[in-house]
Amino acid sequence: MTKKRLDHIGLMVKDIEAAITFYTEIIGFELKARVPHSNGVIELAFLGFGHSDETELELIKGYNDHLPSEGKVHHFAVSVEDIHAEFQRLKQLDVTFIDNEITTLPNNYQYFFISGPEGEWVELFQR
Repeated sequence: MTKKRLDHIGLMVKDIEAAITFYTEIIGFELKARVPHSNGVIELAFLGFGHSDETELELIKGYNDHLPSEGKVHHFAVSVEDIHAEFQRLKQLDVTFIDNEITTLPNNYQYFFISGPEGEWVELFQR
């Protein structure tokens, strides 16, 4: 069997400009590529953190603008080094928190959720 890995997560958005701004300025992603789909209707933007082999976030505009927030994707997680510092940093910004505190799992992993620009859930996660 060949080596496999998760390549990207596709997130359908209505406003690709607002999504790019949120994910780059609030979460810290870098815009790696922006391309029109070959069908001439869909717009794509690929975001990451600068690593060549990383899993990317793909923003998709024009595919289906009528899905409920929970139909886009339940959540995706962004790994952080210091969950408490990230929680405090985001508290200073215009961000909607889903969790008002950091949750610690039995294995000591910690996380909290915020809302993305179109209601999707973004998990900030520390192993």
